[in-house]
Amino acid sequence: MARGLDLEKISHVINFDTPTFPENYMHRIGRTGRAEEEGKTILFFTKAEQEAKEAIEKLMDYKIPKLHFPKEVEVSGQLTPEERPKHIEKNFNRNLKIDETKPGFHEKIAKNKKTNQGGSYRRELAKKYSKPLTRGDKNVNKRKKRG
Repeated sequence: MARGLDLEKISHVINFDTPTFPENYMHRIGRTGRAEEEGKTILFFTKAEQEAKEAIEKLMDYKIPKLHFPKEVEVSGQLTPEERPKHIEKNFNRNLKIDETKPGFHEKIAKNKKTNQGGSYRRELAKKYSKPLTRGDKNVNKRKKRG
C-alpha cells in the first residue's frame, strides 16, 4: 500500500524540518534515486533537532555530511508564521454568560439541575444534633449558694 505520491525522476528531496521518527526520513528520501537513477537529499536541522538527526544516521548506518550555510545566501531575520510566538488569550473568568444563541447550547435537564443535599433522613439528623443557636438559660445550671 502506497503512503503518498509516487513521482518519477525526482533528483532532490529537501527536508526543511527533521522528522521525529527516523523511518519517516527514510520514506522521504526514498522518493529520490528510483529505478537506477541518482538522487540527492538535503536536510536542514537546528540544534534542537540534532538528536533526531543522530537517530536517522544510526538507522541508516551513515553519517550525514554537514555543510556550512553559504555566505552568499542572505539570511532573513523575519520569522515565518510557524516560528512566531503564539498569543493565546486565557479566560480566567468562569462565570461568563454562555451564548444561548449558538447551536451547541442546550438547557440542562431538570434532573441534572438538582444538587445533592444528603437525603431527607440525613438532613433531619443534622438538624436534630446540630449546635444550639443559644447556650441555654445560664441560671439553670448554677448552684445555689449556701449562706
